[in-house]
Amino acid sequence: MENIAPVPSPPPVHVAIIMDGNGRWAKQRSLPRIAGHRRGAEAVRRAVTAAGEFGIAYLTLFGFSSENWKRPAGEVDDLMGLLRHYIRAEIAELHAKGVRLRVIGERARLPGDIVALIDNAEALTGGNPGLRLTIALSYGGRAEIARAARDIAAAVKSGELAPEQVDETLFARHLLTADIPDPDLVIRTSGEQRVSNFLLWQTAYSELVFIDTLWPDFGKADFEKALRDYHGRERRYGASVGPR
Repeated sequence: MENIAPVPSPPPVHVAIIMDGNGRWAKQRSLPRIAGHRRGAEAVRRAVTAAGEFGIAYLTLFGFSSENWKRPAGEVDDLMGLLRHYIRAEIAELHAKGVRLRVIGERARLPGDIVALIDNAEALTGGNPGLRLTIALSYGGRAEIARAARDIAAAVKSGELAPEQVDETLFARHLLTADIPDPDLVIRTSGEQRVSNFLLWQTAYSELVFIDTLWPDFGKADFEKALRDYHGRERRYGASVGPR
């Protein structure tokens, strides 16, 4: 058996994944798109397990964007049905593993029963000490920034804040991710090379890794390869280190 060197340490604190390629996976196999989404849900399980094994503290998954509401109604209904099934089927195992689940996005656009399932799942796992799993549903980065700006503007108008108090630190506290660190690493599957309105503020200095694997085929080996790529980068945060 080939000896494989362990993944370099320490692991990134926060990894975010843009899960892309479910539709193409299904099309390549002449299957309906929902078949790709179902296999994508299995990949979510593998990614969560791998993140725990790699010692990652925060994992954020882009599950459903605000733009995805524009998809055909039948596909959206299928996705909502799959989401219901996933929460009901997985929450007990996540809780047993000590995972703390949180959902960010525009909940008002989600069906009421799904919002109730999310609320219950968050309450059940809220005190867990393990992996912090965040799933972005009905989420858009621009909408999140606009919402934060409105909240801050209202606070300034009411006199709770002075304009000169508004800085990057204060702004970040008004984002949906205020209580978690910015991603160190963003992985996008399927070969596409864009962030697609995902965590626009938070990913200012994230390392981006694009892999060709379609999301339903994403496994521990793909995750490990992305981590190795991340450890090969020199993170400067805008500063220069020696001559370039």
